[in-house]
Amino acid sequence: MAKFQVELKKVIDDSYEIEIGYGLTDRLIADLADGLVGKLRKFAVISDTNVSGLYAEPIVEKLRAQGYQADLFVFEAGEKSKNRETKTMIEDAMLEASYRRDCCILAVGGGVVTDLAGFVAGTYGRGVPFINYATTLLAAADASVGGKTAVDTPLATNLIGLFNQPEKVYLDLDTWKTLPRREIISGMAETIKHACMADAAFFDYLEEHMDEILRLEQAPCEHMAEKNCQIKYHVVMQDERESGLREILNLGHTVGRAIETVSDYRLLHGEAVSIGLVAEIHLARHFGFLDDADVERVTALLARTGLPTEIPDYIDRETLVRKLYTDKKVRDGKLRFVVQNAIGSIASFGENVYATPVSEEIAREIINEL
Repeated sequence: MAKFQVELKKVIDDSYEIEIGYGLTDRLIADLADGLVGKLRKFAVISDTNVSGLYAEPIVEKLRAQGYQADLFVFEAGEKSKNRETKTMIEDAMLEASYRRDCCILAVGGGVVTDLAGFVAGTYGRGVPFINYATTLLAAADASVGGKTAVDTPLATNLIGLFNQPEKVYLDLDTWKTLPRREIISGMAETIKHACMADAAFFDYLEEHMDEILRLEQAPCEHMAEKNCQIKYHVVMQDERESGLREILNLGHTVGRAIETVSDYRLLHGEAVSIGLVAEIHLARHFGFLDDADVERVTALLARTGLPTEIPDYIDRETLVRKLYTDKKVRDGKLRFVVQNAIGSIASFGENVYATPVSEEIAREIINEL
């Protein structure tokens, strides 16, 4: 019997730039001309029905005006479209349009678009480069940064996917002006989460400047976008593949993602995360990490932003408790939660361990408090 050792050791540089600014489409075109994706000339632009007419179609026109081949692939907007069926539909359409490995994918939209397009890029032709052009506050805070790409299933969210880093991320703050107010408010949940988990001074800033942010005033929005990127960068840089520290980015998501699914996506992602954050701070108080004043501050900031802080009556509590077990942090059938030990800091439960087991009874008690 023969044995062969296949040596495949390699070092990969997945570094990329995040550019924050206004009206960045011309900058995108200039970067492509300067070799951002090498000599590639074919661009599959992926967007959704909310964004395609506003931003994706003009980008396609500019690409074509510069002599690139560009085609637009659009799917129905909303979290319900972030599934394997939509991924297959886009892939089949790209194949039909003769896209092969000599192409780049350009995701134009919010978190659903960047998640889905990044996943397509990771598997199409065994991997093609992609660029994120984020058009929502939520995507700017979370989805377009860090390289997590995935689709949802009927059982749970984001359990089918891969880590895939883009060539560059553009955060065009001009696009926020076309967002419905509900989307702006929803987008703030991930920002508040970042402050809760890693930056007490940023939490203070949000308390002081929330009204200006919601009015989309330039200076506070730029500061907020930069702080979101800095906070997430410092986590992802240390733990790209979520072997430990990166779990802290799931603050509020154990309950939040479960609520989002059980609500059949009547709640937007940020709205569900907001409720999940309230559940988390109640849990942190239960463990003695936060006091009543901390709980009141976080709850008050969420409420002042316009985010929900209670579980809607139409959600069955027992169904929600069962759904918690689909969370990706579950180990050996046990629920695990990330919790704060102060505003701006996450509790540690051992070397490189940032989530703690929580009994179903305690989880149920917290959920019933909301």
